[in-house]
Amino acid sequence: MTARDLVIRPQRPDSPGVVALLAELDAYLASLYEPEANHILDVQALLSSDVDFLVAECAGELLGCGATRRMPGEPATAGRAYGEIKRMFVAPAARGQRISSRLLAALEQRLQADGFALALLETGGDQHEAVRLYERAGYQRRDAFGGYPDNGLSLFYEKRL
Repeated sequence: MTARDLVIRPQRPDSPGVVALLAELDAYLASLYEPEANHILDVQALLSSDVDFLVAECAGELLGCGATRRMPGEPATAGRAYGEIKRMFVAPAARGQRISSRLLAALEQRLQADGFALALLETGGDQHEAVRLYERAGYQRRDAFGGYPDNGLSLFYEKRL
């Protein structure tokens, strides 16, 4: 696969290929954390009008996905509205090709196009590849937000867009 072969585009999260990809992500998260420590948006929540869902594909094969959720301001963001990055995943066989970096950039561009200047996310501390991705992309550690518990398992990040 070359960089120009990769297509990042919107896709319904309830389509069969995406459902299978999300199930793979859920199984991975379940292998790392207890159910109460996983803060997952299910397919129904991903269909909400405040969520944009993107896939990365090559030659019709789904390789990854990610979403943004538009959120109102809250005390943890000093009242600033933000976009939350959710459901980032690249299939293990497709890793190492910078797909996640391109997918994350596309999600950030969508947020900027919607007028958001702040992206936030929560990830698990045991997801070392994700932590490296976000830090390389310019995300900085921050305090908990959005009602997430500060349970010692989660890491919270922000980036000014």
